[in-house]
Amino acid sequence: MASCPLCCVNNSGVFRFLLSLFFTCALATQFTENAEEFFQSGHTNNWAVLVDTSRFWFNYRHVANVLSIYRSVKRLGIPDSQIILMVADDMACNPRNPRPATVFNNANQQINVYGDDVEVDYRGYEVTVENFIRVLTGRLPPSTPRSKRLLSDERSNILVYMTGHGGDGFLKFQDAEEISNVELADAFEQMHQKRRYHEVFFMVDTCQAQSMFQRFYSPNILSVGSSHVGEDSLSHHVDPAIGVYIIDRYTYYALEFLETVRPDSNQTMGQFLKVCPERLCVSHVAVRTDLFLRDPDKVPLTDFFGGVRNVELSNEILNLSDRVLDLDDSADKRCSNEECPEKVQKKRSSSEKAYYYASQFPAALLTKS
Repeated sequence: MASCPLCCVNNSGVFRFLLSLFFTCALATQFTENAEEFFQSGHTNNWAVLVDTSRFWFNYRHVANVLSIYRSVKRLGIPDSQIILMVADDMACNPRNPRPATVFNNANQQINVYGDDVEVDYRGYEVTVENFIRVLTGRLPPSTPRSKRLLSDERSNILVYMTGHGGDGFLKFQDAEEISNVELADAFEQMHQKRRYHEVFFMVDTCQAQSMFQRFYSPNILSVGSSHVGEDSLSHHVDPAIGVYIIDRYTYYALEFLETVRPDSNQTMGQFLKVCPERLCVSHVAVRTDLFLRDPDKVPLTDFFGGVRNVELSNEILNLSDRVLDLDDSADKRCSNEECPEKVQKKRSSSEKAYYYASQFPAALLTKS
């Protein structure tokens, strides 16, 4: 009889141990799955190609559209060196602008999207169909500066945003020429063949926007447009001080959503694709996901709008001095005279002094103080 309580205690202890072991294994499995999801995007850098195709004062809203997206992607981490900005007209310096050197996307004039650090890569008559296609495909003259080149690779996620006046199967450039949906589809296919992207998010705000990506046939392209075929894409509101419409509806609500996003936010592309329902946009937002391999609801918004980098930790120790000595040993083998080893020895000693591990958090200095 005396052994029963002890037996019960032992059994309960074993039960608690097994229960804790079960939960530990479950959590470990969950963390492993989360880590796999974290690294499954496969991209290592982000680029943005932002295009306003309209000029003239009454198209003020199209410049505000593209500058609004430009402001958002810069805030979320994509540097100017990886943004190609094409603006067909300089509204900030237009003589009709009551507030020179500014472009606003709201009647309250709270946000000057032109700002002090806008870097326009193609402006005015440089914004042509030919230049746009050349930027995407990389077929630029050798004299073209790096700032005007899309230097992407097979690990690049690219945001392509376009705004202007369009119709069924075309988008006008400065009322002088137009790009067709077939030309655009072929340009993306050239990018795919030349391994110039990992994934593309194509976003277009124009009338009959859906028609611009109906002919796409290259993989890993997610597309969204502000209107279906046969529908107009409408502007949002007028600023009485400026006298024209200052932003389009779809871009307005897209910007409203992006303003709530931070580089460490958890918003997804699936949420972004629903930012402008019919009651707000009046038109029907068109989405195409069949070419995109991932589920948009599981793709972080910063995969396209931000410059967030995935970091993988390693327990391996990298000995820089050994690396330098290995390089010097290979240099020794190439030596063919007696003076060469002395030069290598001097280079070796200087390299050992130049390369060292610098702690990011100098705890030793803090403890001394």
